[in-house]
This record gives sequence, structure tokens and C-alpha cells, in this order.
Amino acid sequence: MPIGMTIPFTAIRWDDILFVALAALVVGSGLLVVTMRDIIRCGLAMILCFASLAGIYVLLGNPLVAATQVLVYIGAISILVLFAIMLTQTKNAPTRLVFQTQAWAAALAAIAIAVFISVAVTATTWPSAGAVAWTDTTKLAQTLFNQNVLPFEAVSVLLTAAVIGGVLLARREPASAEEDRP
Repeated sequence: MPIGMTIPFTAIRWDDILFVALAALVVGSGLLVVTMRDIIRCGLAMILCFASLAGIYVLLGNPLVAATQVLVYIGAISILVLFAIMLTQTKNAPTRLVFQTQAWAAALAAIAIAVFISVAVTATTWPSAGAVAWTDTTKLAQTLFNQNVLPFEAVSVLLTAAVIGGVLLARREPASAEEDRP
């Protein structure tokens, strides 16, 4: 039995409900990223935020950007950050992180940015719903891999160098015999 475009007995569309749920998940997990004390849980909340954002991209009709969001931000950056934290974190780390001591300044900056974004959104003339341009992934892939192959490969080499550098920095040197003596 097929599901209709709207919720039964209401005029609310399913994709609107899904969009609101994903947007709430983005905002909620984003707040968890900046408010939780455990850095590992902050990283996991960041992954949830990025995944919810990828779901919004799918709802907006751009699966290529959603796949890029998953591959680059979740698959590369978030996992790299989590590995770097887990490999470099020591047991005698401070209990309160530095950025958590600047909560008032961050709150004021967030309010200022929210006001700026609100002014920009209300001052913008948005196209009608029928005028949305859908992305043709074939043309985008040809442009990316034919005309812009050198920058694409340069970014991949740079990310590989960052991973190797992170592993080398995180590698712990064994203590020498002279340092063990009192």
C-alpha cells in the first residue's frame, strides 16, 4: 500500500516533517558539540550533525553533495579528528577545556552571527519553489574530473599528507634507558 504525499487527515507533507526533524537534529547535535565536556562524545555529536546535514541535502534534491558530505566530512575529517584525539590525549589532561571558559564571549558572537544571518535572509529575494535548479551530476562530474583534475588531485595529496603527519605526531617514542634512571 503506497504512502501518500501528505500525512493522513492533515495537509502536512512527509518531506516537511522529515526536514524539520533533520534540522532539529542538526541544531541539537551542534549544540552538543560545543557544550559537552567529553571530547570524544563531542566528536560523535559532530558526526551526527554532519549526517543530518547530508539528509537535508538529499531532501533538497542534491544527492551528490550529500554523498560528498558523508565521504569528506564524516568519512575523512571527523574520523581523522577522533583518531587524533584518541591517539594524542593523555590521562593527565585538564578537566575543563579552554574553549569552555569563554562561554559568554562565544554566546555573544553566536547572537551577533544569528542577527546578521537573519538580516541577510530577510533582505534576500528568493526564487519561487518552481525555479529551483536541479544539479545534473553527469555535467558536474565531467567538469570536476576533466577540467579540474589537478586541483582535485592536489587536495587528495594534501589530505594524505595531513593523515601521515597526524600519525607521525601521534606516534609515541619509547622512553630511553637513561630517562628511566632516578
